Amino acid sequence: MASKEEKIELILKPFRYDNDTLNDIMGRLNKEMEKGLKKETNPDATVKMLATYVRAVPDGTESGDFLALDLGGSNFRVLHVHIEKGAKDVRLQSDTYAIPESIMTGSGEQLFDYIADCMGKFLEKIGMKNRKMALGFTFSFPCKQRGLDSASLIKWTKGFNAAGVEGEDVVRLLRDAIKRRGDFDTDIVAVVNDTVGTMMACGLADHDCLIGLIVGTGSNACYMEKLDNVEIWEGDRGEPNQVVVNMEWGAFGEDGALDDLLTAYDREIDEHSINKGQQIYEKMISGMYMGELVRLVLLEMTKQMLVFGGRTSPDLETRGTFLTKYVSEIEECTYLSGTTQIFVQSM
Repeated sequence: MASKEEKIELILKPFRYDNDTLNDIMGRLNKEMEKGLKKETNPDATVKMLATYVRAVPDGTESGDFLALDLGGSNFRVLHVHIEKGAKDVRLQSDTYAIPESIMTGSGEQLFDYIADCMGKFLEKIGMKNRKMALGFTFSFPCKQRGLDSASLIKWTKGFNAAGVEGEDVVRLLRDAIKRRGDFDTDIVAVVNDTVGTMMACGLADHDCLIGLIVGTGSNACYMEKLDNVEIWEGDRGEPNQVVVNMEWGAFGEDGALDDLLTAYDREIDEHSINKGQQIYEKMISGMYMGELVRLVLLEMTKQMLVFGGRTSPDLETRGTFLTKYVSEIEECTYLSGTTQIFVQSM
């Protein structure tokens, strides 16, 4: 008869990949990347390899005052960025604002009006409401770029489902919301994905930075690709012979490429998500789903009398109650008593 430790190990085993499996996954992802870059196969590719209009990293000559808006999860940030020439002195002021679920799933006009309202509050707080500054808009959802300052939303992810935005230019929607307020103005000069924004921010200090990676609420990556390899590029093919590609790798697996690696817990998370069958890779690894993944594993262990003395609770049996922040807090615990306290508070 299997011991308690052996039964726990059996439950956890599907989450532990050896090097051969990791290399296999890497090969599958590489295949999808090549598919996404080619014009003929891109329409059927899950990893869309979206070409941005960013052709270079910062070169150190940048200076001035700028605004930045970072929207990509249930919270968003408004930032004032001051850069001295040579990027030797970069100073930031920022505020973070929570987005209520009613706004995330309401109308597009409500969403962008809320963003503009928070921008107005931030500018008033820092005393720059009457100053027009260039704004970089980090919009961390799959978009079809039509220029550096134009991007049409392909589909919502990460719990967003605001109506009337998919297929629309998000820069135009933000400009319209700012115009409706009428009490401040800004020049939106660029819209990028958060991976690209991360890569550009790092590029201020390290001009050799060629990759941006996000593993947060969602997960995605970008990198600098030779333009010759980007068949889907529709812009100017002059120098530099490169362009940043936003992979949108969260969708990896939507065609079944990862089905043999999905656990029963992964399938349950997908089944009860608002975008069933989409963003499979993201659901396997990102912060938005990690707490729920842990809850499902704990629930199974409890039912098998392996933890908590086999006693469940209403919270343990309720979807979404075990937050990802608890996982982070448990990892930081140095004593068992700390972990116990987190479980008592959360369940």
